[in-house]
Amino acid sequence: MTNTITVIRGDGIGPEIMDATLHVLDAMQLGLAYEFADAGLVALEKHGELLPAATMDSIRRNRVALKSPLTTPVGEGFSSINVELRKRFDLYANVRPARSYPNTKSRFPDGVDLITVRENTEGAYIGEGQSLSEDGETALLTQKVTRRGSERIVRYAFDLARRTGRKKVTVVHKANILKSTSGLFLKVAREVAAQYPDIQCNELIVDNCCMQLVMRPEQFDIIVTTNLFGDIISDLCAGLVGGLGLAPGANIGTDAAIFEAVHGTAPDIAGQGKADPCALLLGAAQMLDHLGQPEQATRLRAAIVATLEAKDSLTPDLGGSGNTMSFAKAIATRL
Repeated sequence: MTNTITVIRGDGIGPEIMDATLHVLDAMQLGLAYEFADAGLVALEKHGELLPAATMDSIRRNRVALKSPLTTPVGEGFSSINVELRKRFDLYANVRPARSYPNTKSRFPDGVDLITVRENTEGAYIGEGQSLSEDGETALLTQKVTRRGSERIVRYAFDLARRTGRKKVTVVHKANILKSTSGLFLKVAREVAAQYPDIQCNELIVDNCCMQLVMRPEQFDIIVTTNLFGDIISDLCAGLVGGLGLAPGANIGTDAAIFEAVHGTAPDIAGQGKADPCALLLGAAQMLDHLGQPEQATRLRAAIVATLEAKDSLTPDLGGSGNTMSFAKAIATRL
């Protein structure tokens, strides 16, 4: 059966890492079909808008998209294309694995294998109630946390634990200070956790969580938290395993899902073949899990690990002398 996915090649290094990723996916002979769509600067230049209607229609039709990094110009109507995509498709779950890989700059070569599940549509990122006083001395921002939003993200985390054989979910909050918003999130999280007696659950205040991640990351399995905390924690976890070059991300909703590399467009090295495609390849592995092909996802991750172990054609950030496509070809030979 053929699965058609929307492919957004992105800006900066985006086209290079996407070409490399599609080379590997094609070598896997998965029966995937690609529908290419524009977003970001490329879309602005070609269509006069950052998110053309045709791109939105493609994602809506195919329900799955693979996306390279995008650039949002300053002053173009909304603060972030990624935030806008999450809003438009109600992609409420941001799922960020962090795993130690061989021959990388991981601070804990054998100690990190965790997933951050971040609420993606509420909290500090809703963009509502922002104002600045006339004298420029006072800024205000509304944060909103709902029972519905809290319930579905926590349930997603516990269901993910069951589905992947993970044993523990850590609920991260700041309910001791943010008694209304974080307090509601924690209250709902406790109610949901009670429905999963087979999964261990503990609670950590966000500042303690960050300290514990740096000191003993092996104690974590799945972390679930609100939008702002999840954004910070997931990047912290990426730093533990060597940086954003090894950080994939999935944005999951009821009707659509977008998989991506979470790093930026790196315009300073665009077109030079230096970009590491690992993050987008690992995002593609998440996509295969979502498409009901976990064996193929495992196959792809194993080929990436084998190539890193062999130090074959690695990109400069990983200490090699290869380029983006040679690295991808080396991975493809190990499938």
